[in-house]
Amino acid sequence: MEIILHGSTGAMGRAVTEIVSGGKHSIAAFVSPEYPENAGRQYVKISDFNGKADCIVDFSSHFAAKDLTDYAAQRGIPLVIATTGYTEEEMDMVRECAKKVPVFMSSNMSLGVAAVSDLAKRAAALFPGADIEIVEYHHNRKADAPSGTALMLANSIKEVRPNANIVTGRSGYGKRQPEDIGISAVRLGNEVGTHEVYIATQSQVITISHRAQSRSLFAEGAISAAEFLIGKPAGFYGMKDLIG
Repeated sequence: MEIILHGSTGAMGRAVTEIVSGGKHSIAAFVSPEYPENAGRQYVKISDFNGKADCIVDFSSHFAAKDLTDYAAQRGIPLVIATTGYTEEEMDMVRECAKKVPVFMSSNMSLGVAAVSDLAKRAAALFPGADIEIVEYHHNRKADAPSGTALMLANSIKEVRPNANIVTGRSGYGKRQPEDIGISAVRLGNEVGTHEVYIATQSQVITISHRAQSRSLFAEGAISAAEFLIGKPAGFYGMKDLIG
C-alpha cells in the first residue's frame, strides 16, 4: 500500500513514518506546510502531489479539511482522518467527500479506546441512574479541549442515555444534574493521553481507564484503518466498523 502522509512533520506523522519504515507498506508522499519547498518525496501542499497512492493518512489539523477532502474526492483516493477539533462546517466537507470515496474518521485510533468506549456504554446501560464523569489528560501543547476522544466516549454513552447532557469544564455555582455527563480536561507536561470514565451509584464506583504509553499505538491504528479502507465502497467509516 502506497500512503500519502498528510501532516508528516508532526509528532504523529513521525510516528507513522517509523511504523511504516521497514514494513510491507511505503509512503509515496510526505506532506507538510513546514517543508521549505517540494523536494524528493516531500511536498508543501497535498495538491502538489500527482503520483500513485492507495490511501491518504491525515494527522495534520482540522484547518486543512477543505484542501484534504477536495483532493481525496477529486483523485478518488480513500482517506483516513485522525485529526480532532473539526467544526460542523468542516464535518459537512468530510461527509460530502464520503459520498465519493471511503472515509475513515475517528477521534482516537486506538483499539483499546474503542474497547473502553464499548465497556462504558455497557456499564451506563446497566446502571441507568448512575452519575457519569469523564476525565482526560493530555500534554500541554494540545489545543482542543475537551479531547475528541472524551467526546467520543460521551457520545457513545449517549447511545444508551439519549437524554444525557454533555457538560464540559464545569464551574460556577449549582448542583450536578442527574443526566449530566461531565468532562474535565487536564493539560500537563508530556502526557500522551489518558481517559478515565467514572460511573458512580450511591454504593459503588466503576472506573474504566485507558492510558496511552506511546504515540505509536495511534499510528498503528491509522495504518490498520488504511488497510481496512482498501476495496471499500464510498462511505463514512469509523472504529466500530474496524473492530466489528
